[in-house]
Amino acid sequence: MVCALCCCFFTERAIAKHEVREIEQRHTIDGFRSDVVLDEDDDVVIIYNRVPKTASTSFTNIAYDLCARNKYHVLHINTTKNNPVMSLQDQVRFVKNVTSWKEMKPGFYHGHISFLDFAKFGVKKKPIYINVIRDPIERLVSYYYFLRFGDDYRPGLRRRKQGDKKTFDECVAAGGSDCAPEKLWLQIPFFCGHSSECWNVGSRWALEQAKYNLINEYFLVGVTEELEDFIMLLEAALPRFFRGATELYRTGKKSHLRKTTEKKLPTKETIAKLQQSEIWKMENEFYEFALEQFQFVRAHAVREKDGELYILAQNFFYEKIYPKSN
Repeated sequence: MVCALCCCFFTERAIAKHEVREIEQRHTIDGFRSDVVLDEDDDVVIIYNRVPKTASTSFTNIAYDLCARNKYHVLHINTTKNNPVMSLQDQVRFVKNVTSWKEMKPGFYHGHISFLDFAKFGVKKKPIYINVIRDPIERLVSYYYFLRFGDDYRPGLRRRKQGDKKTFDECVAAGGSDCAPEKLWLQIPFFCGHSSECWNVGSRWALEQAKYNLINEYFLVGVTEELEDFIMLLEAALPRFFRGATELYRTGKKSHLRKTTEKKLPTKETIAKLQQSEIWKMENEFYEFALEQFQFVRAHAVREKDGELYILAQNFFYEKIYPKSN
């Protein structure tokens, strides 16, 4: 077991080093200089603090597919042991990197980290946050089987619970720790942030803070179940990064899509048992809050015709402009 964990650890480190080498090579090829002056469109950073098992890899791979064409950089934030909470000193380093690393702008940063408020560090121009969330039980089920069987993205990589054949239903029936209601507590703290209360399971304060951040700090939050619409809205609003994303998603070979293998859907009895938990009720409240907000944004941005959605053209204009020009 120790050897397997070591193998997994060194594989992840090798992948991370390869990504860094790719960035350094692209840096050299592009000929960026530290004193380069960025125009307004290029001085943009997007942070996608991706929640595990919400189609985050699928979406991120679209960004990788588009970065060369649309001329921006993609950087994976790889934290030790996938810890979503950074130390205070790493928070300072990260904020400094994101705001002053001109060679990587425009940049798309992604990683399994909780929300970080850049304003606390005196930053004038904050990054654009985006995210995707998922039905909390479906997310947990997907993560449960992912730890045991992996997925089709890196099928040869040995996962932490590989060899455990117990189904999710059997785990819930036996009161197992991997399927306990406490494991549902993830999307709320990811949006809540780096405060200690965010990670206190069942905290009503954390739920309200997560809602506040979603509305006030995030440009757009989509849902896994409506990922194509999320991509379409991003392309319409942020074409500098996402031009061509909708077409890629619709007509591509879907190589960017990632599926957990050997996943067995839970029974109604299992779902009902989890739904008795106050933790599920809170996570589900947050999910429905996010879903309602996303559908509100979509309703004001698109129209449906012949079963297809299309983006509305600019719907405002300026008049009575004074003083009059000669």
